[in-house]
Amino acid sequence: MNISISKLPGIGQKISLTTAEDSQLVLIVHHTGKRELYFFEDADSDEADFGMDLTADETRELGAQLLGATYQPVDADKLKMFNNQIVMDWIEIKAASSLTQKSIEESEIRNKTGATIIGLVKGDDIIAIPEAYTTLQAGDVLMAIGKKDQISSLTALCKGEE
Repeated sequence: MNISISKLPGIGQKISLTTAEDSQLVLIVHHTGKRELYFFEDADSDEADFGMDLTADETRELGAQLLGATYQPVDADKLKMFNNQIVMDWIEIKAASSLTQKSIEESEIRNKTGATIIGLVKGDDIIAIPEAYTTLQAGDVLMAIGKKDQISSLTALCKGEE
């Protein structure tokens, strides 16, 4: 990225950021505190593709977000290792399962399998993070997360093969 800063007499300062793909962001900071942000898809263009005015607080917030104040991406290699260990699956409870007619708490799914229930589909209802007292029925579909062997154990339990 190429950054250039120039004074704009009587106005303030111009900060231009040109990317490797030859796009450009231009920030004009006025003496009054006003900020104008412009985007040029082609850095050589005379007319901006997009422009907006920002307050000082908005500019600081944009900068903080660009620096990763609220979100830091995960290292891709670590994510691949994590994905090899963790599985998320949808598992239907069959009539033969010992889980039918029991609450999530009574069923002790976590203790028996190690898997965690993070969602439940009951007919037309979709329940995110169901309560421990939620009663399980044949035909309900559990959204579960865990290691491969934990999900396999839960699948067997849901089929009545425990």
